[in-house]
Amino acid sequence: MKISAFSLAFLASGALLLSSCGSNDSASTANTQTMPEHSDMDGMDHETMNRDPNASPMMDIMHANMDKMHAEKTAGNTDHDFAHLMMAHHQGAVDMSELQLKEGKDATLRAMAEKIIADQKKEIAALDAIATRLDGAPSNYKPTDPNDPFTSKIKSSMDGMMKDMPKPTGNVDQDFAMLMIPHHQSAIEMAKAELTHGRDTKLKEMAQQMITEQEKEIQQLRAWQAKNGSKTNASAAVYECPMNCEGSKSDKPGKCPVCGMNLEKKA
Repeated sequence: MKISAFSLAFLASGALLLSSCGSNDSASTANTQTMPEHSDMDGMDHETMNRDPNASPMMDIMHANMDKMHAEKTAGNTDHDFAHLMMAHHQGAVDMSELQLKEGKDATLRAMAEKIIADQKKEIAALDAIATRLDGAPSNYKPTDPNDPFTSKIKSSMDGMMKDMPKPTGNVDQDFAMLMIPHHQSAIEMAKAELTHGRDTKLKEMAQQMITEQEKEIQQLRAWQAKNGSKTNASAAVYECPMNCEGSKSDKPGKCPVCGMNLEKKA
């Protein structure tokens, strides 16, 4: 079945990632009866994201990958949709890593890129098998309702990568380290949504493994930045509302302007 994107629920912030997930290009009609009404990302103004296509090839990959994810549709089953979206998300990391191997110079980052490619291609294959098994699974959430808990969590995971994105340097090594951090963090938040709202045991095990491995890689990337004089603010602390209220992100501690809860440090 063709993977699909989160429709109206993911409209708020525009797009950031680029991917082409070959495993998601085959068509199937197996679950058309369970599909809710969908719409494409009408109303999303991608130009408002300060896109600079000439700034960095690494950033170009992220833009197009997120465009693809936002252009997809959902079946309304948490496990099925998580598997498809994560395949596309992983492909973005593979594409970024392949660019690092092609043009990057740093040996540490090249080794990380090789590992990311191997690990995430393996997970893409496993996710594809699970997604195929779940074709036609009954709906258990509302992908077009921004107040649906799973929809809200997935939207937040994508928005978190799109907001306050540091400006790329044009240096492949620096940009790989800088941009892979929010990319990984987005995947971690998606995996947490699956742990909370998913029902498939195998998929939840994979989600936990993704969290563990990608948190470890984020720390490795930050260590590289600290050693190599990161030219970005990618590792700057970010404070967010624990309820994921819109407009709550800040670079300093404080209270959410929407619900009044204390902001929590996220990075």
